[in-house]
Amino acid sequence: MQPIRPRVTDSITASTITTTTPGDRPAGRPIVDRRRRIDSKSRGMEFSALLTSAGINIGLCALFLSLYSVLRKQPHNYSVYFGRRLAEEKFRQQVDYFSLERLLPTAGWIVKAYWCTEEEIRRVAGLDSVVFLRLFIFSIRIFSITSLVCIFGVLPVNYHGKETNHGRIPAESLNVFTIANLKEGSRMLWVHCVALYVITISACILLYYEYKYISRKRLAHITGSPPDPGQFSVLVRSIPKSDNELLDDTIRNFFVNYHGSSYLSHQMIYRKGSMQKFVDNAERVYRKFVRVKMSSFGQSRRSDLSRCGLCGVRASSFQQYRNKFINSKKPDLSDPEVIEAQKDCPGAIVFFKTRYAAIVASRILQSSNPMLWVTDLAPEPRDVYWSNLWIPYRQIWLRKIATLAASVAFMFVFIVPVAFVQSMMQLDQIEQLFPSLKNMLKKPFFVKLVTGYLPSVVLLLSLYTVPPLMMFFSSIEGSISRSGRKKSACCKILFFTIWNVFFVNVLSGSVLNQLNVFTRPRDMPSMLAELVPKQATFFITYVLTSGWASLCSEILQVYNLVYNFFRKCIFCYRDDPEYGYSFPYHTEVPKVLLFNLLGFTFSIMAPLILPFLLVYFCLGYLVYRNQILNVYYPKYEMGGKLWPIMHSTLVFALVLTQTIALGVFTIKHATISSGFTILLIIGTVLFHQYCRHRFSSIFNSFSAQDLIEMDRDDEQSGRMEEIHKHLLDAYSQGTTNMDNSSSSRNGGAPIEMIMEDPAQDAQDSNQELCDAVKEVTGSIQEHADEM
Repeated sequence: MQPIRPRVTDSITASTITTTTPGDRPAGRPIVDRRRRIDSKSRGMEFSALLTSAGINIGLCALFLSLYSVLRKQPHNYSVYFGRRLAEEKFRQQVDYFSLERLLPTAGWIVKAYWCTEEEIRRVAGLDSVVFLRLFIFSIRIFSITSLVCIFGVLPVNYHGKETNHGRIPAESLNVFTIANLKEGSRMLWVHCVALYVITISACILLYYEYKYISRKRLAHITGSPPDPGQFSVLVRSIPKSDNELLDDTIRNFFVNYHGSSYLSHQMIYRKGSMQKFVDNAERVYRKFVRVKMSSFGQSRRSDLSRCGLCGVRASSFQQYRNKFINSKKPDLSDPEVIEAQKDCPGAIVFFKTRYAAIVASRILQSSNPMLWVTDLAPEPRDVYWSNLWIPYRQIWLRKIATLAASVAFMFVFIVPVAFVQSMMQLDQIEQLFPSLKNMLKKPFFVKLVTGYLPSVVLLLSLYTVPPLMMFFSSIEGSISRSGRKKSACCKILFFTIWNVFFVNVLSGSVLNQLNVFTRPRDMPSMLAELVPKQATFFITYVLTSGWASLCSEILQVYNLVYNFFRKCIFCYRDDPEYGYSFPYHTEVPKVLLFNLLGFTFSIMAPLILPFLLVYFCLGYLVYRNQILNVYYPKYEMGGKLWPIMHSTLVFALVLTQTIALGVFTIKHATISSGFTILLIIGTVLFHQYCRHRFSSIFNSFSAQDLIEMDRDDEQSGRMEEIHKHLLDAYSQGTTNMDNSSSSRNGGAPIEMIMEDPAQDAQDSNQELCDAVKEVTGSIQEHADEM
């Protein structure tokens, strides 16, 4: 016969059960049952752990912003925090003297960044920066509406979904704030359906407004910009070779025969050799002399030099010498070396008399064989990616398939660190992996730190390896422009981020291990509906770590700050404006779009993420405005072509949110809400198709009406002859990426595309270069005498 045990009712809590076992615990201490402790682990992260993560990130943000406001005032850091102004020679460096004001944190940079107009940003940084900031404006607007609807409408319904006795909020599990806390068949699910309708309709209205606004900005950018050589130029590849005539004659005869009324001239693309390097080095020496002259005598503006060329190249005695020297070195087409070099020529740039003729020639097939005489509209001179012009056209499709396969393989390989991050969310798995930490995991603060902060930090550090690799894949893919390479890398990083950061984190807990995600694709909505709310706590901490802290790291420029310290304080180098760098759209655009996807997905699932996202977008709007105005230099222009990618990703986020909601409504047996959600998905897809047909063609091509009017204006004003005159000097093969950007920054100095010249030719011109340098030195001395 078993002994009779006292029955403990459900109203009695564990804190009221005491024991008086001698030698074990003092009387009155509560006994923590092992089963109850396991249940507490399975409850998920507590609200206090979220507060711990938020406190750590708030402290880091305050520290980084304070350091930035102090470090930006130090004269030796001007090249780090004012790189764009130094590159444009519009920033007067102050004398390095001690001042107490420089050591006090201030918020003046926030005011300057906020009150700068959009037109000023477009003028100094281009249309791409405006489009990027419009993404933040859209995010702030839509998530302000979403936060009001979900925090005051959806969150109370989730919290009171089940009839349970809630304790103190810091001790509550975050699961009670999600839609998983609602019981099946709950009548309150209509609140989530109404909120989903409000969010979708508001997002569609705002997206349509932004698409229309940016389309007008792009049209104004095309028609209002100075004449671009790329609008008159066509890149021709896969040229058929003949043994009877030179390749140069083949190109001329073809375009005179079929485009005789609009053909102007053409320029062969030859391999660059010693002569080209000599010219580039001479140009750099000249720019350094100009900077020394301007810094020595305190000139606050550029010299009043006469302008020439399509992009306003500064004319000087050294520049005239340089152009004269290049013209004297043009290759002789009757030379046997020239004939041999033309056999390896990858293509040519063909110039047309009007923009309209160039666009027509670049869009139509030039022969019945589509693999011959392949034409593309040439990028602007500073945007040409010369290294890829040597890729045979027949290899491009193979390269694209290879890079696509490599990108997909890397996406699946990256599942390993993501799975490790997910294991850090479970204390029992951490104890199995690291038995030595078993005693430390019993401390409450250490548990909050491990589960609430470290997983997102590990994932963030792992993601730093992705952009360089994706940029490498985009480089070998065969893009003919630097902007096209960055756009391709942006798409790859975006797909990678959405898959590995969102889907793999959601599915890796149980679905991927059982491979059900591949064997039952029709059950994907229900799988996501079951698993997404469980991962809400991880993504809230991910927003805090990868969002807030990364913004502060961005404005502090940690890597460039350390590099600048060693460069100046250790190696005693001076500021060199030649090393400015452009805005990393390929890394920042996917990051912002991922946060939009998280905001839409968890808006009705776990509304607690919305306030943290709203803070991120507001802070990011100010930080990136400051960086665009002061740090990053626009080396080339994409013309806002990233917005269609942004629009499609945002619509995908809306459809994904609706699909997950449909799965939740199905699991919860809310038939009416499921039917209305299906109608919402259909409406969102139709909206996306309408926007594509209405606006996307503006970003992919030019209108004949605008091009013909621009040509007529140039002909009537007499500018067309000057444009034709300088087209041949517009394109140059720089030695490096920075050389191209430097030449464009100084007016796009024309360099004739020349063939390999012997080193002796460069050595014979040393005396002429010395004479030019003496001439520049003499002008500096004369100016000093006048002063």
